[in-house]
Amino acid sequence: MEISELAKKTGVTAKTIRYYEQINLLPPPTRKNNSYRDYVEVDISRLKLVNGLRRLGFSLDEIKEVLDLREHQIAPCEVLLTRLEQKRKEIKRRIAELKKLEADLGQLHALGLTFPTDDIEGKNCVCHLVSQVAD
Repeated sequence: MEISELAKKTGVTAKTIRYYEQINLLPPPTRKNNSYRDYVEVDISRLKLVNGLRRLGFSLDEIKEVLDLREHQIAPCEVLLTRLEQKRKEIKRRIAELKKLEADLGQLHALGLTFPTDDIEGKNCVCHLVSQVAD
């Protein structure tokens, strides 16, 4: 199948497919007589795995690790389970950080509303408060 069909079957753009080939996430396909790429069914499952891992926040290096295990006939399931749990914990940590940031922004906004909004020098207004946050 040509790249356009692979893209359609996987939801991955042709440009991304070519990039994945370039960085060796996908093996180079055979070529037809007209030099068009010729993909096979196994490319669909591999690309769907790569796409799923990307959507779950896996880095290209992490994806390469999973694919390398498969290529060496080693089931990547345990590694993948460990990585999934690590990702979940990281997301939980980031959510906590974002919630704190949201609360801080709300407090800063509420406090800023009590200051004048015409202080060009920024000494007695919300600009001063924001500057202090950097310290």
